[in-house]
Amino acid sequence: MWPVRRRLHGGAARPGYRGTNEDLDEKIAEYAYAVVHDKPAFHVSFLMNISPNCDCWSRNDAAVVPDIGIAASMDPVALDQACADLVNKATPVQASVLSDVHYEHGDKFHQMHPETSWETQLEHAEEIGLGTRSYKLIVVA
Repeated sequence: MWPVRRRLHGGAARPGYRGTNEDLDEKIAEYAYAVVHDKPAFHVSFLMNISPNCDCWSRNDAAVVPDIGIAASMDPVALDQACADLVNKATPVQASVLSDVHYEHGDKFHQMHPETSWETQLEHAEEIGLGTRSYKLIVVA
């Protein structure tokens, strides 16, 4: 197994010197699985003030999409997939970093951070049985 080694760089977690972003993504999914395995859990995501960088950074920039709302699910993988899809479908905020690039509909996260792939984490999470990427979106007004 890949040794769990993280360093803080600019306020964010990065993979250790021998790891890759993909290795880190897979480990995060495995740790999440270990936390919720055989335990009842309900997951909630607030899709508000979505900044271009991790909340763990000491500084950040303007939100990249308008506030979307709150999403919830018993399945953390389906929830993350739905949240990513909702963000990717949203129109970028004009004053955000996404307005600085020629934006085409697609993966906003990859446009902001080309060296990362959030899909790796969800693919691995589904493979290890944490949940499924399939979901049915039910909108409650």
